[in-house]
Amino acid sequence: MSKIDDEMNTDPKKANILVVDDEAVNVRVVQKMLTTTGYHNVVCTQDPVEVLALYQKHNIDLILLDLDMPVLSGYDIMDQLITLTNGNPPPILVLTAQHTQSHRQRALDNGARDFVTKPFDVDELLSRVRNLLEVQMAHKYIHRQNVTLEQRVRERTQELNDTRLQVVRRLCRAAEYRDEETGLHIIRMSKTSVVIAKAAGMDDEQCDLLLNASPMHDIGKIGIPDHILLKPGKFDPEEWAIMQTHAQIGADILSGDDSGLMVMAHDIALTHHEKWNGKGYPNGLRAEAIPLTGRITALADVFDALISARPYKKAWPIEKAVDLIAQEKGRHFDPALVEHFLDHLPEIIAIKKDYEEPVEASRQENTEAVFLRGV
Repeated sequence: MSKIDDEMNTDPKKANILVVDDEAVNVRVVQKMLTTTGYHNVVCTQDPVEVLALYQKHNIDLILLDLDMPVLSGYDIMDQLITLTNGNPPPILVLTAQHTQSHRQRALDNGARDFVTKPFDVDELLSRVRNLLEVQMAHKYIHRQNVTLEQRVRERTQELNDTRLQVVRRLCRAAEYRDEETGLHIIRMSKTSVVIAKAAGMDDEQCDLLLNASPMHDIGKIGIPDHILLKPGKFDPEEWAIMQTHAQIGADILSGDDSGLMVMAHDIALTHHEKWNGKGYPNGLRAEAIPLTGRITALADVFDALISARPYKKAWPIEKAVDLIAQEKGRHFDPALVEHFLDHLPEIIAIKKDYEEPVEASRQENTEAVFLRGV
């Protein structure tokens, strides 16, 4: 019987029983008694050293165990089983010639579920075996049901996560249709964000969320009028004020969902234009009042925007963009994140090369205009 089939089995008659006794005659008597009654999966050994290996090999449901044996006593075996199973050994029915209360108590204290003295009454022993197996098989059935339920919950959770990711990707595609930014910028920016995040100490789960949440940073641009969003040049004060509202618009679009992905995406959309010195927007947050994910995305987004071609500008040389990031340390950007960025620059440059833009725009633009467009 395979391990899977064995785990599915809840019939006491099909249980796996292990008989352990150093006396051959005792083993034969108990084995015949069990098989005659209908228990056919009976494993026997006279060597107590073999017990742990047999238990693991046959996925034993019940052990009939002698106490007085050479090399390892029944007490020793119970101690080993408790260690092996992290305190959850199979039911153990002790069969022993020891009649004293102290032996009985010690066996029960060591993990035995029941105790029968030799010579034993066959009907009594069979009743005790049946009772222990019925409880054990009921536990197996409940465990199997719990495992099945947990698997279904995991599958359903994965389906929900996949659905959220599909919604995210489609929202990002919708935003791309309205802006000059490309899907490759989104990929580079999100992967760069993860490089910085790992260096900052974020764990794998949070980094995975960041990878999928950061592409939604500019989703609020969906709500900006075309004559402003697509303007090929510097915004006037009124246009700039409208353009700045995209951070709050994005946060509003992404609000109302308490999943980790959407909560992070909301925070990023709202705060990726805040600055370390408090001179960003929409709320003028300062330093660590800005969520870490917002600070990370701001750095990754600006760097990739600088080195990317746009209809209104040429791509900056990497050296020039890196110099600007370093100059903005402690002003626009979190100083610690700038250090992580500089330490991992080769990885970030590799991301740029892996997801290079196919065409470079021809028009140049100055630093002020790049920042005013809300990169």
